[in-house]
Amino acid sequence: MVSVKSSKQEKLMGSQVPSVRIVPGFFYTDGEDAIKILEIATVTVDLWQKNLLRDWMGQDDDGIWSSQTCGLSVPRQNGKTLNVIGRSVAGMIMYAEKIIYTAHLQKTSTETFQEIKSIFEHKSLKKYVKEFRAALGREEIICKNGGRIVFIARTRNGGRGQHGDLLIFDEAQELTSEQQASFLPAISASKNPQTIYLGTPPDEKCDGRIFRNIRDKAIAKESESITWTEFSIEEIGDVTDKKRWAETNPALGIRLRLSTIANECEQMDRDTFARERLGWWSPVHDEKENLFLDIEKWEKCKSKLLKPNGKTAYGIKFSPDGSQVALAGAVIDEGGKARISLIEYKSTSRGIRWLAEWCNERYDRACCIVIDGRNGVDLLVDRIKETWKAKNAIVRPNSKEMIACASLLNEYINEEGLTWFELQEVLDYSARTAIKRPISGGFGFGGENCYPIEACSLALYGARMSKRDPKRKMRIG
Repeated sequence: MVSVKSSKQEKLMGSQVPSVRIVPGFFYTDGEDAIKILEIATVTVDLWQKNLLRDWMGQDDDGIWSSQTCGLSVPRQNGKTLNVIGRSVAGMIMYAEKIIYTAHLQKTSTETFQEIKSIFEHKSLKKYVKEFRAALGREEIICKNGGRIVFIARTRNGGRGQHGDLLIFDEAQELTSEQQASFLPAISASKNPQTIYLGTPPDEKCDGRIFRNIRDKAIAKESESITWTEFSIEEIGDVTDKKRWAETNPALGIRLRLSTIANECEQMDRDTFARERLGWWSPVHDEKENLFLDIEKWEKCKSKLLKPNGKTAYGIKFSPDGSQVALAGAVIDEGGKARISLIEYKSTSRGIRWLAEWCNERYDRACCIVIDGRNGVDLLVDRIKETWKAKNAIVRPNSKEMIACASLLNEYINEEGLTWFELQEVLDYSARTAIKRPISGGFGFGGENCYPIEACSLALYGARMSKRDPKRKMRIG
């Protein structure tokens, strides 16, 4: 706890310039129109909020979002929700976008629904609305042009059955990989998808890895399609320095009182205050030496090209408790170059019949299926073995072969012998965070998010090692 002397004479105004602003170049922006819509609804938009809307809504000369992924980290009560409101309302009115808004807490989701609803209830904007649906947990606003926004509190499977163009992860510091994997496919069919992550720096109780990963990729300039905006300090330093309060709280002097921040500073410990009010990102333990893959080499394998034709195999990895399953594919073309893809990553809470049916429909397209896991494997094999009846069409690897799978994938990556599609964010995160897990004198993939990349290693191993040609008829007798 620290002591802070407040002064009524002192008038500090929050900085409108972010500490970090990373924006891909764009040909033009529709952000001005979003600002005008908010102003029509008599909403005051701060300078930093205007600039952020311009950044988020920048487009290339084909009308595609220059920023397919957007991230915002700003201390609480500074107006980050207004950016969501402006982007969402403009998206529905101007493009008839279908928007999925998700938050960690139902309370946050409902409050955001009420705020956007109040904008649409303005006399100049209500003409665009067809219907408000206020059912708790399924709030929705539908426009006459087909645009709509649905508000959902996050669960592991909350994104199933949803479809949209814009996906918003509020309270992104709480977002888990399972939740991300549930929601991201919801916008995969959009012609112009965009994902927005917004929140505050994660504390030691938050998962935080998804949000931190987006930030790290942006700052390291590992992506050309990420916008990242942040109000923050690099070091804790003197938390009583009011000038630093102004640098990291753009709403100070507008909607946020200096006395409020002073009171927080007196009550919170230094680390908490630095994180919550000054936007400080606490360091994490460096686990790079225990990472399985070389991240720089993995990044070099990223590709925009479509999947090639060639020898195909599938890999299926169940989590140890059988609650999650990752389905992947691998293709090796005539030149020996491989392509790996994450096809599906989902909960098994509703069974695996879909997976068995999917596999059985593709017996004549792949040389084999490589399946690993403790729970769920036997049931799956029972459901597909009558279809996949050729010798070695179903492979269940032992410990030695699991080591070989992981090593083979690592070898392909190090030699730039494979590619992966650049928009596969779940696969990308899995590859970047997978650690080495000791197995019988070697290493396999480990870590709680390793299953997507491990499924890819199984598929690659199958495509490389299998001698079966699915197009060749089986010999009888």
